[in-house]
Amino acid sequence: MTGGLLALSIGCKKDLSLINKSKYTSDTYFTSDVALNQAVVATYAGLLHTGMWAREWYFTFDLLGYDAKNNAAIGGDFLQLVQYNFGPDQSEVGSTWAALYQIIARANVVIDRAQVWKPDVAKPTEAAHQIQYIAECKFLRAYAYFQLVNLYGRVPLRTHFISLPTPTDINAPRSSVAAIWAFIEQDLKDAEAGLPVAYPDAVDDYGRVTQGAAVALLGKSYLYEKKWAPAQTELTKLTQAPFTYSLAPVYNDLFDDPNQDDATKNPETIFQVMNQKWTDWGIGNQYYVFGGQETWGNKATHSDRAQEYGWNDWDNVYITTTAVNAFTYPNPVTPNVNYVDPRAAFTFYGDAASGGQTQYCQQCATGPVAYPFADAKKGGYKWLKYEYYNKVSSFGGPQSGINGQVIRYADVLLMLAETYIQQGNTGTQPLALINQVRSRPSVNAPLYTSLGSQPAAMSILMRERQLELTGEQSRYFDLIRWGIAKQTINAEMQVENGTQPFQDKNVLFPIPLSEKNSNSAVAKDITGDWN
Repeated sequence: MTGGLLALSIGCKKDLSLINKSKYTSDTYFTSDVALNQAVVATYAGLLHTGMWAREWYFTFDLLGYDAKNNAAIGGDFLQLVQYNFGPDQSEVGSTWAALYQIIARANVVIDRAQVWKPDVAKPTEAAHQIQYIAECKFLRAYAYFQLVNLYGRVPLRTHFISLPTPTDINAPRSSVAAIWAFIEQDLKDAEAGLPVAYPDAVDDYGRVTQGAAVALLGKSYLYEKKWAPAQTELTKLTQAPFTYSLAPVYNDLFDDPNQDDATKNPETIFQVMNQKWTDWGIGNQYYVFGGQETWGNKATHSDRAQEYGWNDWDNVYITTTAVNAFTYPNPVTPNVNYVDPRAAFTFYGDAASGGQTQYCQQCATGPVAYPFADAKKGGYKWLKYEYYNKVSSFGGPQSGINGQVIRYADVLLMLAETYIQQGNTGTQPLALINQVRSRPSVNAPLYTSLGSQPAAMSILMRERQLELTGEQSRYFDLIRWGIAKQTINAEMQVENGTQPFQDKNVLFPIPLSEKNSNSAVAKDITGDWN
């Protein structure tokens, strides 16, 4: 009897699996301008994910570059960065890697699907959008690989969307640094060709990358590769038509909403990470920085920097005394007399002698208030850049709408000056470029009459980059590419806290433990559990 039932059961077996005809696939979803635009926006969103610009990015590289140092309130994972005492399992090492590869994965999807999309011939803008979407994502993919190759060195080069990856695809080996740089260069050349100089809808498209951003990142890539002549050629383009970049008259308008979004007040931004309202996104009431990416509320896009760095808020970090002291140096006109650079007052709060801002709440109803730690010995120097203390006495939340500056025109002018100096030219061209940055109306620092020898010119250039870009996550990368990170960081930390923590291995991040555990090809290629 039992056997008969079993036979009946087997004989009547049917395939009960059903096809969900409403289920989207990569072939059925990305078939319209709207869907592809959503995918492009989602690719930009990776810039604000854990490990990136909403929170971890500024902590990581301000601390590693010794622009910032920890206050007692800083968390344990960031404290590891301060002490250069981290390994493959460190949180930011892993989350930054993951976020960058997420950007790459999403960019690969858009590039692949947009190439096979058939724009509606009755809608001429769709054909232009097809080119634009691919170019935007090639820029974002290049940006992600630019960070990966500089931070981790050899990494897997994932260049295509694969809907059903095989074990071989998943366990991709690391590519050579040269191959990664070549891929970055080609992506940026393609992006430069496909991106507009400006968008027709200046409001809804504000924040999208432009042709100028692709030119700037390609020039920066050449600079990092020590390809001085191509870098010079590329960066020079940004000083000429059709580009119209110029320095923001008021330095702090670069780091203050809404002034940084006003083209008259800020004609300087070339590429920034958006923390304010952008196409298909809006500032919600939820905390984007603490794991709410794409899951909470109104897809809030904002940064926690104002609260975490703010001395009258969470007060997690100081600006280092080393960074403060850099603003005092020999006067270019009278070298035997020290000069305090005016950019100090836009960068940090401090005492009059340091040049730091000594008042806050200039726009509050109560009027200006004296900075309570004007005596540095009592409270130290604290951050002003990216803060709201000109408007409020306490910000009180993690939803700052101040956008993150990635590349701006002053940075380009200084990179361009460096290309001349690195080729042995310390004459009129690099001199004029450095002086142009120094002569910003709100800064108006004394101008150099000569840069001197090549070593002297590089010393001036290095200081200008430090002063102009303090707290913009630039110094760490500069010190690494100049090959002076270990000696510089150790010398500065020895003076301030008696330690010399930077080791030879710290010129690269360790390959994250998560990648080692999930990718057998990478695991076999790691030396000394680091890189």
